[in-house]
Amino acid sequence: MNGIDLENLLSNVPNRRQKVSSFALLCLGIIESLAGGALSATDALHQFFHTQNCLFVRKHLQDKLADELMSRGVQLADLFDALPVEDAQREFQRELAAMHSLSLKLLEEKRIAA
Repeated sequence: MNGIDLENLLSNVPNRRQKVSSFALLCLGIIESLAGGALSATDALHQFFHTQNCLFVRKHLQDKLADELMSRGVQLADLFDALPVEDAQREFQRELAAMHSLSLKLLEEKRIAA
């Protein structure tokens, strides 16, 4: 695999709360790259929102918001297959906004829990 490996990347992070916060910060960077066009939805799927990372998030982070974030990321590329271009672009922007909000909620929850 050539993409980001969350398990390897977060293996030295001492606790789940910090892993979730690190995950949220990484997601914000991915979302910004998607919004700015530096990363396509297909590239994001291969680089970050792939099966191994989805399984890691579900098994090790055990956070509903983090799981939802990954699920939304997995579906981004499908928008362009399922919808006309204008509709897909509009829905893509909505999904990015929702993912951004989820990332911020994750950070806020972990900050409050600290």
